[in-house]
Amino acid sequence: MRIKMIATDLDRTLLKTDKTVSDHTARVFERCRDQGMKLMFATARPIRAVKALELGVCFDAGAYHNGAVLTIGGKIIQKRGIAAHTAVDLMLKAADTFKDLVISVEIDDILYANIDVEEEWQDGAVLTDFTDLPDMPFDKIVFWTAERSHIDGIMQLLPEDLHAAITEDILFLVMHEQARKRNAVEEAARRFGFTLSEVAAFGDDYSDMEMLRDCGAGIAVANAKDEVKAAADHICGSNDDDGPAKWIELNLL
Repeated sequence: MRIKMIATDLDRTLLKTDKTVSDHTARVFERCRDQGMKLMFATARPIRAVKALELGVCFDAGAYHNGAVLTIGGKIIQKRGIAAHTAVDLMLKAADTFKDLVISVEIDDILYANIDVEEEWQDGAVLTDFTDLPDMPFDKIVFWTAERSHIDGIMQLLPEDLHAAITEDILFLVMHEQARKRNAVEEAARRFGFTLSEVAAFGDDYSDMEMLRDCGAGIAVANAKDEVKAAADHICGSNDDDGPAKWIELNLL
């Protein structure tokens, strides 16, 4: 197996339940870099939330908001955002249809929400009624719901150039149609001179499935959803058991 790049999800994949990366995993990933492999993470998190983590791993590239924002060497090199008027129209319609629905939006690494800022918003939020938002592309819309009626109703409101994903079983995310982890990984690999066939990808959730299917090696952690395991080529140990690092040691190093 000739792998030149490793792409990994963070939460519940590389990160342990306590949101840390073990020393063992950090050492394994450093060995990968020593052997010339590129390292990339692909996450639903915004930039500020990744910066708040103590990863202990030096990554060459990062995909945020499930691929809406791509960075290489710490610099933003691509954005796949939702047009402001499209996003506002969708949020206002959803808020009018489903009363008391908690909705937030990410714009240029700032979180705006239609509820008062409380302790659960660890990185803070700007209170908004969605009529006073910046006129610039939105990275991601988040509907805080797992109710089937909400999800079905919002899906009916989505224009063709947007798509949605469920994560953490409580968040319904809406992004630009091209804002996908798989696409961000392909673009990063292309810029490094590789193809998807030379990438090993790790994940656990629905938004990781395309990435696992299309990369040269798709590996689901043991704690992944069953559908994600079915989409993968291999299954490694859990996130709390250094699953990705142990698979890399056995198969790539």
